[in-house]
Amino acid sequence: MHAELRDLVTAIDHVGIAVPDLDAAIAFHRENFGLAVVHQEDNEEQGVREAMLRAPGDTGAGTAVQLLAPLTPESTIAKFIGRSGPGLQQLAYRVSDVDAAAEALRARGLRLLYESAKRGTANSRVNFVHPKDAGGVLVELVEPGH
Repeated sequence: MHAELRDLVTAIDHVGIAVPDLDAAIAFHRENFGLAVVHQEDNEEQGVREAMLRAPGDTGAGTAVQLLAPLTPESTIAKFIGRSGPGLQQLAYRVSDVDAAAEALRARGLRLLYESAKRGTANSRVNFVHPKDAGGVLVELVEPGH
């Protein structure tokens, strides 16, 4: 790993799962695995209803499960579910500076989905590495909100 990226990537932030029904998915993860919702919101810009879940005893710094349900039939998540069905949709790395991480990845020849970061969950800033450049995996870069 290049030094500039090693200093920017701080953790695996979350794994995103596309679901058709957010409430049913929350209930499934709560009842079967004891996960608790630590944040829930509608993100109009991204076209999703989302919830972040963590394991019992997690202080908030660990890896989360993000459940993503479509707000509209035209949203990216609705299209993903229509094409691939519900399931694993993304892997997100926590970074200290999303702009610097995006620039370092572009310098390595990777394509990012956005020219500049967009608003993510809980006022985080996000960008995504194109799946075709990441072995078929949608990789999200997340700079936590303050």
